[in-house]
Amino acid sequence: MTHLRNLWKYHWGYFFILPHFTLFVIFFLIPVVYGMHLSLFDYNFFSKNFIGLGNYKFLFGDWLFKKALANTFLYTFGVVPLWLGKALLITALIYPFRKSIRTFYKAIFYLPHVTSSVIIAMIWLWVFNPSFGLLNHMMKQLGLKPIIWLGNKMTALPSLVAVQVIMGGGSTIVLLSAAMSSIPEYYFESAKLEGASSWQIFRKITIPLLKPTILYSLVIGTIANFQTFSNIYVMTKGGPEFSTMTTSYLVYETAFKNYDLGLACAQSMIIFAILVCLALIQFKWLGSSVEY
Repeated sequence: MTHLRNLWKYHWGYFFILPHFTLFVIFFLIPVVYGMHLSLFDYNFFSKNFIGLGNYKFLFGDWLFKKALANTFLYTFGVVPLWLGKALLITALIYPFRKSIRTFYKAIFYLPHVTSSVIIAMIWLWVFNPSFGLLNHMMKQLGLKPIIWLGNKMTALPSLVAVQVIMGGGSTIVLLSAAMSSIPEYYFESAKLEGASSWQIFRKITIPLLKPTILYSLVIGTIANFQTFSNIYVMTKGGPEFSTMTTSYLVYETAFKNYDLGLACAQSMIIFAILVCLALIQFKWLGSSVEY
């Protein structure tokens, strides 16, 4: 009874979180539950037949889904460490400058996040163009043989990884800069007085105190890159020879080209389960040593 009375005592607080909770239910909870429901059906625009776990059984034996999963893991684990390392390096390099200069650099690196991903992909499509692209033009100037970057199964996926590493990380730089600014300055001053080098200060002081932000960026970055779509759609469409086919693009093709919505929902549910597992592993791995 006392517990219920305490809950009612702060009932106005629940009204303040109600809008956010309502949006969470409408745009996340209901779609996930409905997606789980549809994944149990052979469902297209004309018929809907219950098949239980038939879609999941098919996917576990489907070579294309396995190929897309492998490509997605390669892409994600290729992008995220380099992306996070780049953000840490840039944050450390701009930190000694005065605030106005730091703000300028953060704005520059954040710019791709407020630019349409389709426009960015189209620019990189021109950069990689085998006939008149900037990259092959530079290679010709150096006396090197031009490469069909996006038309070769050996270079297509690494090219997409490079694009994301170069263009991504702006929001992480902003977060890490804010977290680094909150570290008391006397930590660094004391370390310098003790004779610590810049690398020792970075490794022993900066990194441990940035771990909560690094963990957050790692989880969010993994989720975002695991669901990459626009670069694939604009630049390669899953080719050549399915070498850049990712799970998100496969879901799109299954749902909107093959009109197999039940199978697409099953694919989405497997992706959702994988992302939950990855997030839990990351929290377990890094969370135990995080200093809040």
